Amino acid sequence: MSGTLHLIPVSLGEAAPERWLPAEARALAGSLDTYVAENAKTARAFLKQIGTVRPLQEITIHTLTPKTDTAQIQQWLAPVRQGRDLGLVSEAGCPAVADPGAGIVAAAHRLGITVRPWVGPSSILLGLMASGLDGQRFAFHGYAPVDPAERAKQLRAWEQHSARHHQTQLLIETPYRNAAMFATLLATLRADTRLCVARSLTTGDEWVRTFSIADWKTRPAPELDKRPTLFLYLAQRP
Repeated sequence: MSGTLHLIPVSLGEAAPERWLPAEARALAGSLDTYVAENAKTARAFLKQIGTVRPLQEITIHTLTPKTDTAQIQQWLAPVRQGRDLGLVSEAGCPAVADPGAGIVAAAHRLGITVRPWVGPSSILLGLMASGLDGQRFAFHGYAPVDPAERAKQLRAWEQHSARHHQTQLLIETPYRNAAMFATLLATLRADTRLCVARSLTTGDEWVRTFSIADWKTRPAPELDKRPTLFLYLAQRP
């Protein structure tokens, strides 16, 4: 009888665990003795925050990197096939959603291992819920190009697709470039396109606002520097 790969969401920022993770998920996460994570240090900080059954030094954390190959993943999953449980955590939010942990989940399915997703915060869904934009049709793009000209070109292309298909576009940016992204969105998108800025979701600094580009230009720019932010926009039909 095989064990289970548990997909454990982690915090999107500084906030009490009971605010963003249900009690049953916290209890399960605290009981596991083996994890896969991108960063062992932040994974231990998460486990310290929620509390663990055993001392942190007795919990094994395998580090997932771009160089992690299939053989290594299968080695991590071998004990699960023999009945042990394994936890997977992301750097922020839900594992395997805009996250390299998807490779672990895919391998688990190939090996016939049970995969269990636990309820917790996803900035993509929370931002979409709070935006007032179309929640039936949407696309998450991750990061836009860094080069200013290429970035503006891509944002316009997504806007055209949004207008044709009435599809909400979602993207993120490295926190220290948030202000530059906001400025590019205002300079690039059409005046009637609606833009939502969702900052620091689930934390005490949470702030979500949606206005047209024309309206945003009449308002003070929001404080976004070094704060996790999701940008969402929906263009009007032609």
